[in-house]
Amino acid sequence: MDILNIEDLAQEGNESYSMYTIFKEKQQNSTVKVGHVTIYPGETVPLTGVSKHEENEYSVIVKGTLLTEIDGKQYRVSAGQATYIPKGEEHIAVNDGSENCELVFVMVG
Repeated sequence: MDILNIEDLAQEGNESYSMYTIFKEKQQNSTVKVGHVTIYPGETVPLTGVSKHEENEYSVIVKGTLLTEIDGKQYRVSAGQATYIPKGEEHIAVNDGSENCELVFVMVG
């Protein structure tokens, strides 16, 4: 068993969010990546344009709320809810609340 402290991991991000990749494993035909993201109040991820990737994205909101837009439809998600975004689907996330929004994600490709 491995036990990691998130604060000890390399931090990625910019002024709108911070992200830690907790685990990343490549197997024969797939890659699994597990991470933690904090999106700051009033910020949008990505800063411009949309996010689109070649992996399926599974997320669990652990704190706060987000307004997400996927293929032109808006959804509100909050702590205790989970989302699934299929590979290739364009999306954005907006923290329009007053507190940080934290989520744990798993990318499978």
